[in-house]
Amino acid sequence: MACGAPVAWFDNLPILSWFLLRGRCRSCGASYSIRYPLVELATALLSLFLFLRFGPSPSYLIYFVLAAALVVITFIDLDHQIIPDEISLPGIGIGFLASFFLPEPGWISSLLGAVIGWGSLALVFYGYLWLTGREGMGGGDAKLLAMLGAFLGLKAVPFIIFSSSLVGTVAGLSIMALQRKGRHLAIPFGPYLAFGALLYIFYGPQLITWYLQLGR
Repeated sequence: MACGAPVAWFDNLPILSWFLLRGRCRSCGASYSIRYPLVELATALLSLFLFLRFGPSPSYLIYFVLAAALVVITFIDLDHQIIPDEISLPGIGIGFLASFFLPEPGWISSLLGAVIGWGSLALVFYGYLWLTGREGMGGGDAKLLAMLGAFLGLKAVPFIIFSSSLVGTVAGLSIMALQRKGRHLAIPFGPYLAFGALLYIFYGPQLITWYLQLGR
């Protein structure tokens, strides 16, 4: 990474540049976190995988917009335990508009996905607040799930809730055991919702079919 134009071939490869320059800018010598090249790498890889999955199509462009937003949300939530309304609220509208240009999920499913996505986590949020007198799940998580429901449709909402809860529970218990901070340790849920959404984009229908066949 450099403040100006790249001066070495590896400056165009952020992760490699970070290691070779020991986390310092070539131009000014200031140190910077590995998180920045990781964000660039994650976004580039998601773009590649989405292109391989959907090819040069409207689906690729729309899901790339969603994936890029999820990368940003994930790192912000990890750092500050907030999900910016500036991303999730416009994302609801963008996801709904995108439903008119995609073969799936269709605008009705998109609308229901946004409403039920928000309502399901909002119910958890306000129910926990009423029972305990303190906030558990943040209100931003409900808005994020509404955005995901708008992009991916109603059928994606239960899948995202189940997969994110499963992975989040395992990860949360592991973190609490390692840090020994007890059950009141605050763990951001946004990254797990993002994981569930990406899992649905790439493998959702196959996993749902596999799960339903288990009960036969």
